[in-house]
Order: sequence, then C-alpha cells, then structure tokens
Amino acid sequence: MSTEVRDEGGTTEDELRDRLGRSIRALRQHQGLTLVQLAARAGLSHPFLSQLERGLARPSMTSLHRIAQALGTTQLELMSREDDDPAASGGQGRSVSLVPAGTGVLVENPVGVARSLVTGTRAMYPVLFEGAPAELGDAFTHPGDEFVFVIDGRIEVDVTGEGLFVLGPGDTLYYPGVLPHRWRQLPGPTSHVLLVQESRTPAH
Repeated sequence: MSTEVRDEGGTTEDELRDRLGRSIRALRQHQGLTLVQLAARAGLSHPFLSQLERGLARPSMTSLHRIAQALGTTQLELMSREDDDPAASGGQGRSVSLVPAGTGVLVENPVGVARSLVTGTRAMYPVLFEGAPAELGDAFTHPGDEFVFVIDGRIEVDVTGEGLFVLGPGDTLYYPGVLPHRWRQLPGPTSHVLLVQESRTPAH
C-alpha cells in the first residue's frame, strides 16, 4: 500500500524534490559544469549535490544559496525554474504560471519552510516563508531588489547599513538585494511572510 504524502495540489514531496533537482542539473549542464566543479564552487560535498540532483535530498536555504551563487542565480529562481524551461537556454517560457494552493517547491529553513509560488523564468519570484529562526543568522546578498509583506506574526529584519526593522501583520519592507540582509522571528505567533524577489533574468 502506498504511503506517499501528497500536498493540496496532488503533488508528492518526492516529485517536488525531483523537480528542484532536475532544475539544478539542467542549469549546471547548460553552463558546462560537472558535479565536482559545481560542488567545489558551492563549497558543498559532491555526494550531497549528486543526491540533490536525483531528488534524494532536500536542501536548506543556506545550501541552496551557495548553489545559486555558484550558478550565477538566486535561491528563489532555482526554486521556481523548471528543468525543461526554454528560458534556461535563452528561449521563452510559458506566459502564465498557475501554482495551486499547497503546491510549489519546498525548501527547509532553520525553522519552518519556504514554498515557491511561481514556476518558470519570471520577472519576479514570490515565495511564502512559514516560520523563521529566533536569532539572526547569516546575511544573504543577491542581484535584484526584494519586497517583504508580513501576513502573520512579527519579524525583525536587519539590512546592513540601513538598520533594524520590526514588521507585524500588514507591514511591508523594500530593499536592494545587494545589501546584506537577514531576519528573525519575534515572540508570538509563527510568522508567515510573503517575499517577492526581482529577477535579473529576462522573462520574455
């Protein structure tokens, strides 16, 4: 008897991991990199990267950030990209993207998960973050601006050179992705944060 867990859209977690792994492999191969070369660039082990590409492992946001930087892209673009996306080879992807409720590629956070809300190469990449660590961790940088909207809970966002910002439900924050940034959960309900990242890859 099958014990596969399916999300609200009928897609299994294994299928979502497979999709992310295929996307990473397609972009790596498009750039002419071997597994060993990408692993070295990303500072990750070759066996882990091999498992990831085969859908046998789920990356953390930190490891996905390392892979994205090594491939010249961002975490959110990797989460949204499809392995057969023509835009990966300079073509044009589908104009419309529908992601049913509960679907989208999942990536683990130190506390909680992040879920992509669009597929394909796009002008922007929305992701839903559910939960966040209680302490500020490593800061991230990437091309493109970023927009944050807090749905539930309270978070504190640290943007280097700009200060600390406390956001609650309904609050928004906009900042350039090239500025080191990070956030943490403040006491109270689990945070649900919509983050939209600008793409620097032409969508059309």
